[in-house]
Amino acid sequence: MTDFHYMSLAEAGALIRRGDISPVDYANALLERIEAIDGGLDAFLEVAKDQALADAKAAETEIAAGEWRGPMHGIPYGLKDIIDYAGLRTTAHSKILEDNVAGRDATVTAKLKDAGAVFLGKTSTHEFALGGPSFDLPWPPARNPWNRGRHPGGSSSGSGAAVASGMLPAALGSDTGGSVRHPASMCGIVGMKPTYGRVSRAGVVPLSFSLDNVGPMTRTVEDNAILLGAICGHDGRDPASARAHVPDFTEGIGQGVEGLRIGHLRHFYTTDMEAEPDMAAAIDDAAERFAALGAVVEEVELEPLSDYAGVNRVILTSEAYAVHEQWLKQRPGDYAHFTRERLLPGAFMRAADYIQALRHRERMKNAYAELMRDYHVLLTASSMQTACAIDDEAAIERTYARQARTPFNVVGGPALVVPAGFAQDGLPLSIQLAGRAFDEAMLYRVGHALEQATDWRHRHPPVD
Repeated sequence: MTDFHYMSLAEAGALIRRGDISPVDYANALLERIEAIDGGLDAFLEVAKDQALADAKAAETEIAAGEWRGPMHGIPYGLKDIIDYAGLRTTAHSKILEDNVAGRDATVTAKLKDAGAVFLGKTSTHEFALGGPSFDLPWPPARNPWNRGRHPGGSSSGSGAAVASGMLPAALGSDTGGSVRHPASMCGIVGMKPTYGRVSRAGVVPLSFSLDNVGPMTRTVEDNAILLGAICGHDGRDPASARAHVPDFTEGIGQGVEGLRIGHLRHFYTTDMEAEPDMAAAIDDAAERFAALGAVVEEVELEPLSDYAGVNRVILTSEAYAVHEQWLKQRPGDYAHFTRERLLPGAFMRAADYIQALRHRERMKNAYAELMRDYHVLLTASSMQTACAIDDEAAIERTYARQARTPFNVVGGPALVVPAGFAQDGLPLSIQLAGRAFDEAMLYRVGHALEQATDWRHRHPPVD
């Protein structure tokens, strides 16, 4: 059954549809893997074995009867534990919500149920998608499968670790300042922050109303495109949900990059911040590969990273405090210290600061849109370095700031992290691709071209 562990979603879906593999066998193989290796990774908060086998049996019966719901039919997935699954707890990895049982599915959960997907369980997260890898909560933090002493990235840490280690082919995370893309970078997988409004947040514990996104995490670019297609669509339950056409994100994915214009945001990781040599070399190598494949690659500039970070920090801190104000007043001691220390500055944020950040954000969005008139995609860093030690709080704080993900939360456009090789210490490297609003398909096309030009996706963590 080992073959199931690293089978791509696309490959498994085709085999399931033809009847060559059983969704029940697939689910059982992954449940056995979770039991065998998750004790050393803590990627799951709750494994839904009975639900998984019921979903798998239903999928098998439907497919045998000729009722195929699409490419997610019979495919196992996990949900970051800020996303509601009716009848199960949504704890947000916090004592505050330890007994919180969801009465209704999140919209993305309902969509995956409608697609015939097989639910395997809830994955661990940083508390309320904000804190760090905390050791003062009822559940331990997830660990990096490439090195269990290293941080897997956050806050969608369990989803990243589970996908990278072959416990799941697909999972959902959330991204407010990079929380899908950070674990994708640290764990060597593919992670997408869609365009703001592309995916409903209804039934998802909020952090920052104007920055939150739900995004897919997979091992390949094509798989990511399939999963995004399954969870998109307008939703009246989310006031920010966009009435945007939902394309087949896999259409055209194999067209390559010849003739495309790629803007290389090199100053993000060479001038604004200095990436570690291995990471910088990997991004520069990707630029050269795209050029060799026929793209026009040119260096471009936006505002300094520090400006985006400042705007993101003011907006996120203000909005997160508004969400947590009552709990912070009533139950401050029930938060992990990481989370509490990140939330409390919001109590002192002035309305004038928040308004000025919103105004500057609009200028940034306009400048970004103007630049994207001339380029199909931008290439830059996600993280500036590989995963740090999970129990080094000072290093955690430093590395959280050393990234180039927040600009694309601020401007709202889509951003995709794709593996870009391995550092000398064996830890994953990554690149980030950013695109025009609602043009996730172009990011998948460019990311797929890099993926197919390399063999990095065939290398897996040493967890067996």
